[in-house]
Amino acid sequence: MSEQVQLVPNNSLITKTPEEGRQLAVKMARLIIKVTQPDAKVRERLRPVYAEDAAMLLAVGQTVATEFATIAAANNYWK
Repeated sequence: MSEQVQLVPNNSLITKTPEEGRQLAVKMARLIIKVTQPDAKVRERLRPVYAEDAAMLLAVGQTVATEFATIAAANNYWK
């Protein structure tokens, strides 16, 4: 991969609100896909495959949930 991908945007998991934390979790999940498959054409070709596969969609949801749990803990659950 020619470009360096920053896996933790702004090098911080700290967010002001849970909504911002959830958005960060989605972004981080997308970044790991980009790192795993750096070829944009391949990613685009695969989108219709996972868009029709319930198990793959559930796996995406689980990945975002795991990222969000990590972000929530880093933010002391916004207490």
